[in-house]
Amino acid sequence: MRRFQRRGGDIADNPDGWGIAYLDSGTFALHKEPQPAARSRHYEELAGEIRTDLLIAHVRKANYPPVNTLANTHPFKRVCCGREWIFAHNGLVPEMVEIMHRGLHPLCTSAGDTDSEYAFCHLLENIALHFNAPHPLGTESWFQILATVSELVATHGKFNFLISDGTYLIAYGHNRLHYREHRERGTDNTMRYEAWVATEPLTDEPWQPFERGELRIYHRGQLTGQLHTQPPPVK
Repeated sequence: MRRFQRRGGDIADNPDGWGIAYLDSGTFALHKEPQPAARSRHYEELAGEIRTDLLIAHVRKANYPPVNTLANTHPFKRVCCGREWIFAHNGLVPEMVEIMHRGLHPLCTSAGDTDSEYAFCHLLENIALHFNAPHPLGTESWFQILATVSELVATHGKFNFLISDGTYLIAYGHNRLHYREHRERGTDNTMRYEAWVATEPLTDEPWQPFERGELRIYHRGQLTGQLHTQPPPVK
């Protein structure tokens, strides 16, 4: 948490807001500010207090739009399909704003102006169409829908993201994500899993880059699924 904080306007050019969403007693707590994380006392307090099994954090470089307001600060939270969802994006897909403006979207509307939030709403609307649909193999059918739609959104720019419904943490790497996974046997002889995903490695241990178009699905820190898409290379 401390090292990530420095990426918000100190060792990296992401000074335009920060946000932390974490699972707390079955629901997501969300804290964010439209100011550099590196200079935020609130971030410092949270970093010392949070104890959770699932966390998504973001430091923003304001590109679309180049305005750092609270509404434009990641992560974003919505309710869909009877669950809370959290989303944070790294990249640029400005065409998603125009695409979403073409129709009515009662399920999810953007509170801010970012292409990221519009893309989040687009993902949720497609997930909702298939969330409760049975899959012939007995697996979650909406994972495949998410992968397919992510591939399509990636054709409009750069689309790396983290999304969670409170049960799963899902990461999609278009061109700039890395992961680190760890497991160990506890004193009660059960295996314990941990996973970290970030744009750039946050620790000195070895991290692995995502394959282009790879979607990784985690449950309680354990990798439970991988899907591969074919987005265009980033120019």
